[in-house]
Amino acid sequence: MDILLVERLVPEALSWLQERHGVETRGDLATDPSALRKAVYKARAVVLPRKVVVTQEFLDFAPMLKAVARMHVGTDNTDLEACRARKVRVIQASTANVRSNAEYLLAALLMLYRRGIGAALNGDRHAEIRLGRELNGSTVGILGLAPTAHTLALMLHSLGARLIGYDPAIHHTAPIWGRLKIQPVGLQDLVANADSITVQVMYASRYQGFINDKLLAHCKPGQMWVGISRSQLYDAQALARALNDGRIEAALLDGAESGFASRGSPLHECSNLFLTPRLGSHTREARQRASWYVAHRIHETLSMPRDGVFEPTPTGMMDLGV
Repeated sequence: MDILLVERLVPEALSWLQERHGVETRGDLATDPSALRKAVYKARAVVLPRKVVVTQEFLDFAPMLKAVARMHVGTDNTDLEACRARKVRVIQASTANVRSNAEYLLAALLMLYRRGIGAALNGDRHAEIRLGRELNGSTVGILGLAPTAHTLALMLHSLGARLIGYDPAIHHTAPIWGRLKIQPVGLQDLVANADSITVQVMYASRYQGFINDKLLAHCKPGQMWVGISRSQLYDAQALARALNDGRIEAALLDGAESGFASRGSPLHECSNLFLTPRLGSHTREARQRASWYVAHRIHETLSMPRDGVFEPTPTGMMDLGV
C-alpha cells in the first residue's frame, strides 16, 4: 500500500491515483485510533479528516510516511515541527474552498437581511411577513482578509454594498485594501458603522476571545453577523449579551466547535444565533478541486527520487493553494 485514504477523494481523482499507486480507502479508521496506527505502518502517504490529529506519536507508527494530506484548511491538528523533523510533507488544499466559503457568506448575509425566506424554507408557508433589507447601499464590515474575503468583496461590490474592513495582521496602508476596494478602518469603527459584518479571520491562538465585550460595546444596533472563522474567536458571554440586547439582531456562524452553544453555554438559549456544521466548504466543486489538488501533490511526492526533500515553507512543510 502506497496511499491510505481515511478521507475519501472524488471518484475521478481516486481512479487517477489508483492507476499510479496502491491505494486503500478506510474511512472507518477515523474513529478507531488503534486500527489507524496499524494501518498507517506501511503507508507512504495518508489523507486524513479534520478530527484525526497528527502528533509525534502518530508519526512514530508510520516509519515510511512521506506525506500527510488534508482536504481542509487549518494546521492546529498537525504537529508541523514533528513533520518537518521527519521530512514528512504536509499537503493542504487550502484555496480549494475559497469560492464556496465566499458564496456561503453571501448567502448567509442575504438570508439574515431577508429573514422571511428562512421561515418559508423551514416549512412555515403562512409565516408573518417580515420587512427585509437590501444589500445594495448597505455598509458591510469585512473582518479579516483571508482569501475568502477577496472573492466575497467582488461579489458584494457587484451588489452595490459599501465595504469597510479590518484585519489584525494587515496594516491599513497595505495595497491590498485598495485592490479590493475596501476602506480600512479601526476595529471599533468597523463595528460602530457596519450594518452587517462578515468574519473570516485567519485564526491563531492569540486571537482567542478577540470578539469580546470591549469590542461589541461599539456595535451599531441591529447589526447582522455571519462568519466562517473558528468559534474560539468569540467570547461566548459577550456574544450572548450582544444577541440578547439587540446590538446584534442575528448571527449565522459556520463550523462552531463542540460545546460553543450547547446546553450550559450562555449562547444555548439565543434564538437569534444560527449555526451550520461547516457547510461553507462543502460543495461538489470545492471537493473536486481539493481532491485533485491532494491527488496531484501526493503523486508528486511519491514520485520523487528516494533522497528528494521538500524544503519547508515559512508556515511549515505545507502547500498553500491549488
